[in-house]
Amino acid sequence: MKVLLAVDGSTYSKRMLAYLAAHNELLGGDHEFTALTVLPALTAEAEIYADPVLVHRMHLEKAESILRPVRAFAEQKKWKLDVLILEGDPARTIAQHAEGGGYDLLVMGSHGHGALAGLILGSVAMRVLAQCRTPVLLIR
Repeated sequence: MKVLLAVDGSTYSKRMLAYLAAHNELLGGDHEFTALTVLPALTAEAEIYADPVLVHRMHLEKAESILRPVRAFAEQKKWKLDVLILEGDPARTIAQHAEGGGYDLLVMGSHGHGALAGLILGSVAMRVLAQCRTPVLLIR
């Protein structure tokens, strides 16, 4: 099975990994895993003033800080893991990549607010669920 792990470095991503570690029967190591982190793109106004080399370096540093613990987790579990760094709107980018990449399952953490809070806050998880046709496993 091809599994996409959407991670953002938050407590919720760490809980998702801890849950997977504690429930090895869900996703053992016989799958192909990709860890995806999505960084926000610069606004058009910011691009005018920002040094593209500096911005690229900052994005890579941020992505590496997010992906480092995921790599360590996958190594400990002996999972085959690819990593992917994309820019854009997180919900849209995750949903598009899950579908376009031919993944069988998308796994992501969620803060667990109720439906009303999700409507008000517009959580990434809620927006991914609304936009994605790939099965999604939300872990809170």
